[in-house]
This record gives sequence, C-alpha cells and structure tokens, in this order.
Amino acid sequence: MKLYYFETINGKKACAVAKYVDAPVEFVRVDLSRGEHKAPDYLAINPNGKIPALEDGDIRIWESNAIMCHLARRAKSDLWPVDPAKQIEVMKWLSWNSEHFTRHAGTLYFNHVVKPKFGLGAADEKAVAEAIGFVTPFVAVLDRELEGRTFLLGDHLTVADFAVSVTLPYADKIGLPIKGYNNIARWHAQLGQIPAWQDPFPAAKAAAA
Repeated sequence: MKLYYFETINGKKACAVAKYVDAPVEFVRVDLSRGEHKAPDYLAINPNGKIPALEDGDIRIWESNAIMCHLARRAKSDLWPVDPAKQIEVMKWLSWNSEHFTRHAGTLYFNHVVKPKFGLGAADEKAVAEAIGFVTPFVAVLDRELEGRTFLLGDHLTVADFAVSVTLPYADKIGLPIKGYNNIARWHAQLGQIPAWQDPFPAAKAAAA
C-alpha cells in the first residue's frame, strides 16, 4: 500500500490511523508547496488533486475519512467497530463533522494556518467571522455529547475521534471557540496521549501546517 500525504489536518488523520494500526504502508510525501498534487502522475491516483490518497492494490481511495475507515477495517482494528450499530454511529460523527464542525473550523484553519504558510495573503475576516458564528453552536453540541464519555462512542476510541478532533491543536491560533468547554478539553488532552496522534507523520521533513 502507498499512502500519499502532506503535513495538513487531512494528512494527519490518515497518517495517524496508519501508524496506530501499524498498517504496512509506504508513506509518500506529496509536496503541496511545489504543486506535486497537480502533477499528472498524482492526478491519475487522485483526480481531485488533493491529499491524502491511498493505493491498496487496484483500490484507490481519495478522502481522508474513507482512508481511515479502510485502514482500520483492513487491520481489523477497533478504530472501525465490528458492531454494525456502532459503525453507523461512526458514520454519524464523520458526517456531522464534515457538514458542521470541521467544515467551519477548517475555514479558520485555512485562513490562519494555510494562508500564511503558502503565502496566500491575509485572512478573509468576513469568512473568519462567519465561520466562528457557524461553528460556535456545534462546539456546544460536541461538549454536551462528550459528557460522561471517554470518547465519542463511549469507552471506544474510533476513527471518529481522530476526525472530529483534528483542528483542536490549533484552537488558540485559529480562534476556535472551545475555551470553557471542559468535556472537550478533557477529551482533547486524552487523545493527545496517543503516540500516533502526537506524532502521525513518518518524518519531520517540513514544518507541519
């Protein structure tokens, strides 16, 4: 298997799961700053020109959430539950995250981390203000749902935890309004103790975004 990545939040999710389950992957760094994601050879793997991507034999998988699920299922890891009802719970959180939480937290990340790193200009203050307004009620939802739970699915760590938490390390830098939400703070600190989440990338070849 080959896992194509760069040091961004979506790359982190895929690499962290690969490390966590000790997947037999070859890590291939795609340097976004040099436009390698737009090269014909890479577009043949992922026509969207995004990272991460995974090649597993004849299978090519584009999206970070799908890559996480595939790697966990292939490794028979509890990160992808065996119980079909829990699988639906994982999918609920992945969908909620994509449509609501990281959808808007990602806008903050893009404006405050990606733009400066790649010289894309100043933050769009209107977009930032809108994103904070949109994400704030979902921060409250997340905190309530974590009440009395170790992880999103109770005592069971899953790929959903990695997906939903991926912007939290940047909360102060990007203005993600999580201060005062104790359940989120506890959950985030707990995830930070997982070695694969602390250090997901195969080598520190570039400053992480």
